[in-house]
Amino acid sequence: MKNMQENRTMLKSNIAVGLDIGTTKVCVVVAERDELGKLNVLGKGRSSSDGLQRATVVNINKTVTAIRAAVADAERESSIRIRGVNVGISGAHVHCIHSNSEISVNQTGIVNESDVKRFLEKAKTNIRYLDIDHEIIHVIPQEFIVDDQEGLLDPIGMAGTTMRGSAYIVVGLRTKIRNIKQCIEKAGLEISALTFEPVASGLAVMKESEKKSGVVVIDIGGGTTEVAIYIEGAIRYSEVIKVAANDVTHDIAHGVKALYEVAEELKINHGCAYSGIKAEEEELLIDGIEGRPQKTFPKSSLTMIIEARMMEIFELVRDSLRRSGYYEYINAGAIITGGGSLLPGTEELAHEVLGLDVRIGYPEGVSGGIKDSVNNPIYATVMGLVAHSFKNNLSVDHNITLAPEPPASEKKKTEKRDDDSGQEQNPAGKKIVERIKKFWEQL
Repeated sequence: MKNMQENRTMLKSNIAVGLDIGTTKVCVVVAERDELGKLNVLGKGRSSSDGLQRATVVNINKTVTAIRAAVADAERESSIRIRGVNVGISGAHVHCIHSNSEISVNQTGIVNESDVKRFLEKAKTNIRYLDIDHEIIHVIPQEFIVDDQEGLLDPIGMAGTTMRGSAYIVVGLRTKIRNIKQCIEKAGLEISALTFEPVASGLAVMKESEKKSGVVVIDIGGGTTEVAIYIEGAIRYSEVIKVAANDVTHDIAHGVKALYEVAEELKINHGCAYSGIKAEEEELLIDGIEGRPQKTFPKSSLTMIIEARMMEIFELVRDSLRRSGYYEYINAGAIITGGGSLLPGTEELAHEVLGLDVRIGYPEGVSGGIKDSVNNPIYATVMGLVAHSFKNNLSVDHNITLAPEPPASEKKKTEKRDDDSGQEQNPAGKKIVERIKKFWEQL
C-alpha cells in the first residue's frame, strides 16, 4: 500500500496530459518527463471529430464524444486515469497583444519568481481596449531588462533595482472559450491550462538554435493554418489563417465530382503539392457516387488542384510574414508542421512561394515509451501542449491517478483463465503487440 502511494506521488509530479481539439481530429497524449528533461510518451489517443469548424466548436455533443473516445484510448494505453488536461485553443477569434511593463525589484535587489509574476500581472493591467467580450488566455514574457542589462529571457537571479520589458498577451472571445470549457467539463475532465496552439506547435518542433536565429512555424491543420514567428528566443508575432487542409479536400471533391471521403483518400494516397516534381502520368480509378459507375481522373490534374490551394495558403502566409515586420529577420527559415504538411512537394512549394529555407517539423525531445507512434507532424501540437505543461509547471496534483486494480472477484476470474490456458502469460509482451497493432492500423 505504501509503495502504491509513493508511485502515485511520483506520477503526479512527473506526468502531464495534452489535449488537442482540432477541426478533423482530437488527440490526447500522456507523457512523463525523464531526468534529462525529455518526454517519455506513456499513451496516446486519437479520434475523428466533426464538431468544429475552423478550430471553433459548432457542436458540443459531437466534440464531447470525440474527446471521450480519444481520452479512453490514451487511458487504456497508459494505464492512467486522466482528469486534468492542458487544452490547446486556436481560431480566428484568438489574437495577441504586445504589452510593456515595469516594476521595482524586491528589497533584496535580486529578481525572484514573485517579481516576474508582478511584472506579468502589470503587463495584463496595461492592456488598452480589451472589451468585455474578450478574456485573457495567457501571458507570454518576451524579454526582460534589469537596470541596463537587456535581452534577458530569464531574469531570475539577476541583481538590479528596476525590471522592465514586454509580454505577449493572448486573448480570445469569451463565448468561444466558454464552449471549449463546456466540452471539457461534459467529457468529465478538468482544465489545468488553456494554451494558444501556435505556441505549443512551436515548442514541439523548433530547435533552440532556430528559435534564437529567427524562425517561422507554420502549422497546417484541417480548418486553420497557424503562423508564429520567433526572433531571439521569443514569440514576436502570430496569426490564424482560415484556409487549410480541408479546403484542399473540398477542391478535389469539386474538381473530381466525388464524395468528400473519396477526395480525402485521393489526397492522402495520391496527392502531391508541387507540379515541379515530375512523375509518370497515370489514370486514377475513382468510385462513383451512390452506385454510379467508376471513372478515371489524371493524376497530373489532381496535382494541379492541390497545388493551386496549397499555393494560396503559402501566399497568405507570405502576406502575414510581411505584415509582421519580421520577414527580414527570419534567418533560420520556416518549419511546416501539422497534418497538411504531409503532402509530397510541400517543402518545395513553400520554399518557392515564401523565399525561405523550409523543413517539415516533427516533435522534438521525445525519448523512449511509444516514441515512434507520435513521430508525426499530426502530433506536433499535442506534444507541444505536454512540453508547455512541464516548462511552465502547469500540471497539478489532481491531473492523473493510477488506474485502479480490478476487483478481487475479477482478479480471481482472470487468474483462473490464466491457469486454464496451460501457458505462461506475458502481459508486457501482449501490451507491446497491441501497441504495434494499433500503430499499423492508424497508418
